[in-house]
Amino acid sequence: MLAAIYIIAFLVAANQFRALIGARGLLPVPDFVRRVPFRRAPSVFQFHYSDRFFAAVAWAGVVVSASLLFGLFDAAPVWASMLAWAVPWVLYQSIVNVGQIWYSFGWESLLLETGFLAIFLGPAEMAPPVLILWLLLWLLFRVEFGAGMIKMRGDACWRDLTCLYYHHETQPMPGPLSWYFHHLPQKLHKVEVLASHVTQLIVPFALFAPQPVASVAALIVIVTQGWLVLSGNFSWLNVLTITLAVSALDSFLLPLSPAPLTKPPGWYVVVVLVATAGLLVLSYRPAWNLVSRRQIMNYSFDRLHLVNTYGAFGGITKIRHEVVIEATDEPELTPDTVWQEYEFKGKPGDPRRRPRQFAPYHLRLDWLMWFASLSSSYSDSWLQPLAEKLLAADPATLKLLRHDPFHGERPTFLRARLYRYRFTTPAERRATGQWWVRKPLAPALRTGRLGHDGAAIAVE
Repeated sequence: MLAAIYIIAFLVAANQFRALIGARGLLPVPDFVRRVPFRRAPSVFQFHYSDRFFAAVAWAGVVVSASLLFGLFDAAPVWASMLAWAVPWVLYQSIVNVGQIWYSFGWESLLLETGFLAIFLGPAEMAPPVLILWLLLWLLFRVEFGAGMIKMRGDACWRDLTCLYYHHETQPMPGPLSWYFHHLPQKLHKVEVLASHVTQLIVPFALFAPQPVASVAALIVIVTQGWLVLSGNFSWLNVLTITLAVSALDSFLLPLSPAPLTKPPGWYVVVVLVATAGLLVLSYRPAWNLVSRRQIMNYSFDRLHLVNTYGAFGGITKIRHEVVIEATDEPELTPDTVWQEYEFKGKPGDPRRRPRQFAPYHLRLDWLMWFASLSSSYSDSWLQPLAEKLLAADPATLKLLRHDPFHGERPTFLRARLYRYRFTTPAERRATGQWWVRKPLAPALRTGRLGHDGAAIAVE
């Protein structure tokens, strides 16, 4: 399961990096490594960067992860198994640490922390170290309990059980079932929130109980995470949490008859003990964060993302805003100018288009566009460069979109407007066939054209 998630993560990197962090991307890696030293962002790209080298790293990650998925190292010696699982961890660590805002979310740290623990599980024929299994449960506990505590300390709607009156509609990237979830009875929304509190604040403690209690707790986590998979697009956060929960399942739920497992060699036991001791020391600050009144979420206290804090949606957005980017190929602006919209793959745009399911694949630009609609502070570094790339009809950037109304040709003028979006009511849906109702609010970017130096020039 972890190897499959690694494959997806590396595919996302390979498919999207040129436009986002490539040498000519919105936030280029070469610029980043010139101002940020290795000790603050450990990465192979600190020593060399080119788009070709980044692509090689990403595709190497796909190949190695695929070999792990198909069990090519299941019968390998212990040292070879460790090395094989260390490779995708090192490669993805290198990508995350130069990924800047595009890689700033909790599922990146969660993948790296899980991937580091997987290095020490050993090959299939060897008994997995019990200490590592306990550390996997400790990680799962922090994911669930951290999310629960950030909610209880956050928006009042979590305490009065009303947050899901809004969340399915205002979440960053709704899925194909989100409209239906949003229109569930409000009493059921309150049951959903209450179930979330039980799963995140009480059930995690049962993960450390004797069997079969721990397995029941893990099954509850799996079911609730599956519910989240159905209701939205949260990258691989939910499927990775399910993967962690599998480590708590006992054999009575998995009636297999494996061959007798071999004992690990002595040197390996020492390595596991040292790694466990180090991770326990690093756990101090994340553990303290769980009980702190100033709890922070999705934060790494160490540069290698070995032990992290987690949590999401401490505050719930009650109204949905979207940035809609439009352009025209007319030579002059007039009151009759026809503006055409760029359509993104995942984020809401055309009100008639049903939200799509992409997770666990992650659309990084679409996700950040949701943050751009909340505040300009989230997009000051990349929204203007995005406009310039679209004015220049940059192929790598256009590849990230679902529809380019100009079919690869350069538009003459571009603007971005902020819209208020809401789901249609069932009656509106039957009458119009639309999934969304939207209303223009204000400019998000001033109308501009491309100057001779490649920079956008405001004309209004």
